[in-house]
Parts: sequence; C-alpha cells; structure tokens
Amino acid sequence: MGKSLDRRVSPEFMFRIIGLGLFVYLFFGFMLLPCLNTLTSIFNTTNAAGERDPLAVIRFFFAGNMGNYVWNSLKLAVCLVVTVNVVGVSIVLLTEYFDIRGARILRLGYMTTLIYSGVALVTGYLFLYAPDGILTSALVNAFPGMNKDWFTGFRAVLFTMTFACTSNHALFLRNAIRGIDYNTVEAARNMGAKPFKVLWKVVFPTLVPTMFSLTVMTFITGLCAMSAPTLLGYDSINPEIVRLAGSSVADEAFPQARAALLSIILAMFTIVLLTVLSSYERKGHYLSVSKTKARLRKQKIANPAANVLAHVYAYVLFVIYMIPVVMIVVFSFQTYSAIRMKKLDLSNWTLINYFGKEDYMYLTNRGKYKLREGSISGLFANDATLGGIKLSFVLSIIAAALACLIVVVACNYIFKNRDKKSGVILEYCLLFPWLLPTILICYSYRTYFNSDAVWYVGNVNLYYAQNVRLLIVMAYTVVKLPFSLRMIKASFYAIDEELEDAARNMGASPLTTFLRVKLPIILPSVLAVFALNFNALFTEYDMSATFASSYGTSYAMVIQSMCAEEGLYGYNVNASGRRCASTVFIMLVSGLILYLVYGVGARDLGERLEHRDKWRRRFDRLGAAFRKSGKEESA
Repeated sequence: MGKSLDRRVSPEFMFRIIGLGLFVYLFFGFMLLPCLNTLTSIFNTTNAAGERDPLAVIRFFFAGNMGNYVWNSLKLAVCLVVTVNVVGVSIVLLTEYFDIRGARILRLGYMTTLIYSGVALVTGYLFLYAPDGILTSALVNAFPGMNKDWFTGFRAVLFTMTFACTSNHALFLRNAIRGIDYNTVEAARNMGAKPFKVLWKVVFPTLVPTMFSLTVMTFITGLCAMSAPTLLGYDSINPEIVRLAGSSVADEAFPQARAALLSIILAMFTIVLLTVLSSYERKGHYLSVSKTKARLRKQKIANPAANVLAHVYAYVLFVIYMIPVVMIVVFSFQTYSAIRMKKLDLSNWTLINYFGKEDYMYLTNRGKYKLREGSISGLFANDATLGGIKLSFVLSIIAAALACLIVVVACNYIFKNRDKKSGVILEYCLLFPWLLPTILICYSYRTYFNSDAVWYVGNVNLYYAQNVRLLIVMAYTVVKLPFSLRMIKASFYAIDEELEDAARNMGASPLTTFLRVKLPIILPSVLAVFALNFNALFTEYDMSATFASSYGTSYAMVIQSMCAEEGLYGYNVNASGRRCASTVFIMLVSGLILYLVYGVGARDLGERLEHRDKWRRRFDRLGAAFRKSGKEESA
C-alpha cells in the first residue's frame, strides 16, 4: 500500500498530472473556445430594431460585395498553383537535374527568397516596379506610352508571389530530385528513351507526392495571402478581415460578424485541402528502385538550340530573383534624396540609413523653414525601429522556445503511449491549428480576449495595453505547434529503444532518462526547429497586423507604417532608406540562421569531427608559423 502510494505521488507522476492539466487548459482556452466564439458570433447579429437575426450576415454576403473577396482569393490561389509550380520546378531542374553552367551561382540566386519574405520582399519589388520604381521609371523613359501603374492589383500580386513562393520548391523538391535513383534513369536511356521522355516518364512520377503537397500548400498560401495584397492594392480575404476587425458598427454594418464569416470560409477551404492531402498521403506512393541506389548525375541537353534556350531562361530567372536583392543592398547605402529620386549616385555613399542621425530642414505650408532635429536617422539610431526589433526579438524568442518545449514534452508522451488513444488524441490536438488559417486564430484571439468577462483567464482583458504582448506570444506559439511537431517527432525515431532500456535497468527514473539520454539525441533537431520558428516569427507581419496596437507593434509593422508616413511634417524623411537597411538586416539574420540550420546543423557526426580536425590543423599551422617567426626575430 505504501509503495503504491509513493509511486502515485512520485515526481514523474506529479509532473504528468500538472502537464496534462496545463495542456487541457491551453487547448480549450487558446485553441477551441476562441474559434467557437468566432463561429457563434456569425449568428448573433441583430437588425436595426435590435432583434436577433442569425442569417443577416449570410444574406449580406450574397447581396453585398463580400463574395468578391472570396473570388479574388480563389483566383489568386488557382493562378499561383500554375505559375509557382512552373517556376519552382524550373529552378530545381535547372540547378539539380540538367547540366547548366554556373548552377551553383544560379542556386544561390533562386534561394534568396529564403532569407527575406513578407513585407521585406514585397517592398523590395515595389522599389523596382512601383509607378516611381527604378525599372518602371527607366521603362517609361524608354517607352513613353507605357502605363507606369502596371505594377498594381492582381498582376502585381501574382508576379511577386510567384517568385516569393518558390522557397518550398527550392527546399523540398530539391531533396526529392536528389533522392532519385540514377539506375532507373540510366536504364531508360539504355532502352533508347530521349532525355525529355526520361524526364516525363521516369523522373516526374517519383516527384508526384512532393508536387502534390507543394501544390496544396501553394493554394493555401495564395488563399491566405496578406502582405502582397495589402501593399499592392488587391482585394482579397485576409486584408479585408484585418480591416473589418478594426472597424465598428458606426462605420458599417456588423463588421465583426462579417470578418468572422470570412475567417470561417477560409477555415473551410483549409480543412478540405488538408483533408485531401492527408487522404492522398495515406494511400502511399512507392517507386521500385534497385537495391543499391546510385546518386543522380546531371543530364546534358544534347540539342544545341534547347541548351541555349535553357541557359537563357535560367539566367533570366536569376536576374529577376537577384535584382531586388542587389538594389536593396546598394540603395541602403544611398542618401534619402537619391532613394526618393530612385537615382543611384555612386559618388555619394553613406551609412546614415544604418547608424547616426542628421537634422532636416523643411518648408512648411506657411512658406517658412522649420528644423526637425534628428529626423534623418538610421536603423540602429531610430527609437521606433529599435523598439520594433527588441519587441519582435523577445516575443519571437519566447514563442519559438515555448513551441519547442511543448512539443518535446508531448512527443515524449506520444512515443511512450503510441499504442494508446491518449497519445493519438494528444497528437491530433497539436495538429489542430493546421486546420485553421492563421488569420482566423489571431482574429478569434482579438475578439474573444478583448473583454473583462472572460472567466477562463481570470477576467483580464488580454487585448488591453501591454497584455496584448502575451496574446501575441500565445498566437505565435499555437501557430508554430504543428510544424514543430512534424519536425521534432521525426527526430524521436532516431532514438534507440535499447538506450532507454539500459538506463532503466541501471535504475534511472523516466525523467532522468529523458534529460540525460533522449534530450541530447534530439537536441540538434530541436535547436534547428527553434531557429526556423524564430526566423519566421521575427519578420512576421500578418498576425501582428491583426493585433494592431501601440503596445504590440512588431518590427515588420514599424517598417511598413514609417514608410506610409515618410516625410510627413518633416518626420521619417529617410524611411525608404531605413526600410532598405532593415531588409538587409533581416537578410543577414535569416541567412545566418539558415546557415546554422542547413549548413552547420545538417552535418553528421563524422562531418563535424572532420571539420573540427581541419580547423585544428589550421590553428596548429598558424601557431607553428608564429613560433617560427618569433624564434627568427629573437635570433
């Protein structure tokens, strides 16, 4: 009796009970209840007489212009599936399958979208193609009859997102191409098949599962687009939801309920698509390959004309990818006048967009000059941008760490109870946010917790003042749970069960076994997921825009707002230059993290030991050279 009681009140048992209770509280309070509140709010609207009218919003949807936003998002999503797949498959084939000169340089150019995205990427394209952009201005000068407003609306969004959304192809489709068995390609060629027939009949069938997943994710990305439609003037669902969320009944008819309806429509599309994807994956797709897999060799294009066209196409894409990056970097070192005029002045370089402050004299409406002290300020000398960087950095660090911590503890429980329903239920609960668009989760938080009557959080208004930061952290964490689960769960399969049995036989408790045996094995993967989560959240705009507040202004929102008010009353005179510097800073941070994850972090133990020995030999040679020079000087 005493032993069983001690076992029940053991630290592991108490930890399990507390963890289970905390997870149930978080799931119902921060996943289920806010979304249910959004759903029910659609049917709680009242008419002009104050009477409850459950179908008012739905009638308004069919009678008003709300359907246009859904149609515009659907049109964008369908077109993106075509354009992104064409460009994405092209860049992977050009760098991984065909023998193209300069493939390594091309690959770096094609992967630039991995180091800047969202607002930073869209503003980079605006810098070139906007009505007063560099390339648009040059084209208008060359062709006076050209419409300088061509880069707006649907065409601009489609063009920008086509090249912005090939990141997944550059990562996942590239790995799928590299995993092809070259023996099957060689066998088809020996049977007389031409190169492009081999590509169509042998290579593409092996890529179907990856292509299907990428297609579904591209469709969802287009459907839930936020940054590009907002900045380029395209009426789609997400920007309209954010606009309605900040509106009131005095401005227009039941805006909150309309925003909720649009959010639910997005959720329905997302659920259907992810259900189709899961069903497709469960069927299984297999390819018969040889027992000894051969590494894929790049294929030469025998036809001279086709070879030339392939090279021209490859480098045209390279230029499209690289021009925004190069121009942003170059103009980040230019003065505000050169940036405003979009004219490169190679004789006048400056670091003011990064460091330091300068005064600015401007002419008022009354014809008098007025001085604004320090209104020309750099990225690291401007209080607003520094505040945005600090806030985004802290919130992203906390959310990325929380997501990893929750998932690591949950995965340990799931693997220990893999044959029980509790483990399956826990896994599906963590995947629940994937069924909903991000904007629905954030909008649900904003409406549900913007009240002093939410008993679930102690009747505290989490949207009020600095409390909104806690709300942002929770939204960041919840949104990143499914991705973290998929990645970290895979690392648990690498744990040898014999190690756990050995630790148990030596008398180690389950908690000690986890901390000293399992955690060191999965730690590299956990750190990689943490880095990727932080990278995505640090420059995040969509969720922050939903939580628009003076206490929750993120880095991306600061960049966007200061450019919208550039030069107004003599403030933020060099906002465009500071935005260029901010984009360069984002690219450096993202590039460093990607290098640590996919460069250093991707090395296995043997590669790490070899790398360490190489650097040790270099230091030994350097030390020997210093000792030799010291002896010669003393002699």
